Amino acid sequence: MELILDAMLDALIDGVKMLPFLYLAYLLIEWLERHHGERIENALAGGGHWGFFPGALLGCVPQCGFSAVASNLYASRVITPGTLLAVFIATSDEAIPLLAAEPSQWSSLVLLIVCKVIVAIAGGALLDMPLRRVLPRSLYGGYAGNAADVDCHEEHEEHSSIFLAALRHTLEIFAFILVFSFLIGLVFESVGEDVLVSALGSMGIFQPMLTALVGLIPNCAASVLLAQLYVQGAIGFGSLFAGLTSGAGVGLAVLWRVNPSWKQNVFITGLLWAVGAAAGMLLQLVL
Repeated sequence: MELILDAMLDALIDGVKMLPFLYLAYLLIEWLERHHGERIENALAGGGHWGFFPGALLGCVPQCGFSAVASNLYASRVITPGTLLAVFIATSDEAIPLLAAEPSQWSSLVLLIVCKVIVAIAGGALLDMPLRRVLPRSLYGGYAGNAADVDCHEEHEEHSSIFLAALRHTLEIFAFILVFSFLIGLVFESVGEDVLVSALGSMGIFQPMLTALVGLIPNCAASVLLAQLYVQGAIGFGSLFAGLTSGAGVGLAVLWRVNPSWKQNVFITGLLWAVGAAAGMLLQLVL
């Protein structure tokens, strides 16, 4: 019981400390969505064969709506697979506001964003240029279906106050943070922090392969978990990068729902994991 109470108290204290930063981050995100969301989507759709450039930059906006829109645009043959891959790689979902809420992690956040943009541009360019000429045509194109915007936010948010919408998102992620911080803290207290870190560290450069699999879970909980593990020192930067690179928010779930070609969906999903794992392993060796 003492272990449980200690873990709960530590999780609550750590979570409350980041609340102001978290709210300000979501306030900025809501403002971007309300006032510039349509322009961002139009820029993504109008990129043509060079769409991986705006895709890599726009994917960094920390929310899951654009990855869902990109999936619809790909299924409707509006954007190239390279553009879709660039958006997916650049997407970091809830990890950016969570790391922004920790001033001690700001340098890691900047490095994360810069590396993700570079990898997203490189991955999109390789897929749309040299690889497109050698891979089967069945892995490209897609279904010319409905390109209606799919957003991960409820409709009432568009009519609610920007301050209330930001508060709702803050409280939702705060709940995730409390749960994961409590569970991680409980494991640390019962098993021992040194033992857990040593177990994960024993995986060496293969650790990013595991976190890249976690990143494929189409839910913001995955990015929150990865960010929490990194902040608490359980995984390295390379493993965090691997998980957040393969993590595309709800984008993958939307892709599997709107695009009828299972070959294309398997290809994009597998490629996303491979890029995340490879880039994470490389960073694990370099950093």
